[in-house]
Amino acid sequence: MTTEKKASDELHVDMTGVLPRLKRAHGQLAGVMAMIESGRDCKDVLTQLAAVSKAIDGAGFTVISSGLEQCIARGEAGQADRARLERLFHAFA
Repeated sequence: MTTEKKASDELHVDMTGVLPRLKRAHGQLAGVMAMIESGRDCKDVLTQLAAVSKAIDGAGFTVISSGLEQCIARGEAGQADRARLERLFHAFA
């Protein structure tokens, strides 16, 4: 089994909606690190870690959603595109 990817296996999606989510997660993660460094309560840290996790999950779902929209807009929701989208879902899960 090879891990090399062919260009034809890639599904190029619009990533503009992903960047704001990742920037928000980045800021939240910096906040979590500061909380840990300052000795904040474990419950508070975990609450903020959950927020970071949700922000990252949201970014992943945005990528998948953009891929679906692209396939529908192109009218090319064929078997190859379905397989690519399935790989996106599995990579994210």
